[in-house]
Amino acid sequence: MQHDTTPEEVRARLPQPERILARSGFAAAGPLFAADLAASTDLGQARETVAAHASRLWTEATRAEAGDTDDRPLYWARLVLSARLRAWRPDFALTDGQRADLLRLLEWESRGFSDIDFPPGERWARIVVTGFDPFRLDEDVECSNPSGAAALDLHGWTFPAGERTAVVRAAIFPVRWSDFDSGVVERALGRHHADADAVVTLSRGRPDRFDLEVWNGVWRGGGTDNEGRTGTGRAPVPGPEAPEWTRSSLPFERIVERAAGRHPVVANTEVVEVPAGSAEEIRRPQGPTEGSAARAGGGGDYLSNEIAYRNTLLRDRSGRSVPAGHVHLPRTTTPAEHAEALAQLRKIVAAVVG
Repeated sequence: MQHDTTPEEVRARLPQPERILARSGFAAAGPLFAADLAASTDLGQARETVAAHASRLWTEATRAEAGDTDDRPLYWARLVLSARLRAWRPDFALTDGQRADLLRLLEWESRGFSDIDFPPGERWARIVVTGFDPFRLDEDVECSNPSGAAALDLHGWTFPAGERTAVVRAAIFPVRWSDFDSGVVERALGRHHADADAVVTLSRGRPDRFDLEVWNGVWRGGGTDNEGRTGTGRAPVPGPEAPEWTRSSLPFERIVERAAGRHPVVANTEVVEVPAGSAEEIRRPQGPTEGSAARAGGGGDYLSNEIAYRNTLLRDRSGRSVPAGHVHLPRTTTPAEHAEALAQLRKIVAAVVG
């Protein structure tokens, strides 16, 4: 059976991504992976190969010095590996379902999801932070996502938090509706709402400011993802019927006070709703009204709003009241532009746990 490459994997063949990989040292990842994959004699060996190479991508991507991280080599190298895995023809029988499982394993290990583990004991304040892949690549194939760079920058960071030591674990989510449809947020973050002290999601926002998104809506507004797909309507959230709105529990006043810097830090309460008994969309600067239907949270109606919604819904369903919410980073596009914003983001994250 023909296993077609995805639109993202096709872009990885363009000259610009190839140059990014060559400059970063990640260009060798594809040939090394292909060689080890070709040497796999059964499914078990193939799984070990995929897990080892995917995990190595994440480890190498998080080794950069603080403030000097670049999310693009990890993104493009992952796509090179997934294209190689999709095209691989082993000497043993491999079903489509087994290949799909290997592709999911590659995604999971290379995005840091399996690396969100914390040391035991009461002395630690456990913080989960997530970012996103680059997106809108048809407009600028060389663009970076500051939230992905932030996740790589923050992973493994420790700092004093009162009488405890805070430790950060991070991961990066895909910009694909299909992954959200299949519950990637719930699988990646659900278990951490039982033990983490804070779960903070990040994405790229408007220019020149940080937005702390207060309200999140269940509505998708039709934005196009990295596969060229769109999503419109209520998000297909698993479990009981989902509410129209969820609310961030980040400590807004403390963050705004302690995270001063070049970029303003704003607690954004604006939403777009359809009020109860109406059919007209209305923008509400101070949040939703009773019984209204969501059309956009503070973070809009794209995947950044949706991860914020799913994360805070997981918090509500866990019965715990830990800080959980979404931060939109200033819209920077290159690693050099990210550095100053990432330094200010560290103040935001530190303020989350006191």
